[in-house]
Amino acid sequence: MPTVQDTILLAAYNADMNRKLYDAAARLPAQELHADRGAFFGSLLGTMNHLIAADTIWLTRFARHPAGFAALAPLRDAAIPSDLQQQYGDDLPMLQAHRTRLDGFITGLAAQLRQEDLDTTLTYRNTRGIEHHKHFGAVLLHFFNHQTHHRGQASTLLTQAGIDIGVTDLLLLVDDA
Repeated sequence: MPTVQDTILLAAYNADMNRKLYDAAARLPAQELHADRGAFFGSLLGTMNHLIAADTIWLTRFARHPAGFAALAPLRDAAIPSDLQQQYGDDLPMLQAHRTRLDGFITGLAAQLRQEDLDTTLTYRNTRGIEHHKHFGAVLLHFFNHQTHHRGQASTLLTQAGIDIGVTDLLLLVDDA
């Protein structure tokens, strides 16, 4: 299972890659951002919106963790979105504002984690209302892996549109021993 340091690294990588993704996407005209490219969520904006929707769902669940993370306090009483395609905007600046806010929550959460928090059970309901009890550290690994998965799709869509996002390796953030 992850350590607190692993989570801090993944949160930093997440924020860095999201900045790269949005910077690269900003080089495309609006019609290219909206173009259906046959991805699971259609367009580049659709994929980026899905990441925001899924992260919002998970962060709202994490806000109810027994540790009561102060970084997630603004989400504690928020309704948990029920749709993985809930719309958070129809243009890049609107999505970027949401993305920046979420990345702040994520890095704040990582900074507040203690190992015992990772070792607890998170109880939540999925989007169909089914209750789950999962190891919180493992859920965090899923959370970061999901982001990486869909950012990989977005990176491919950008490459197909002629935009290079740059190096995407986590290894760049790993310190030398």
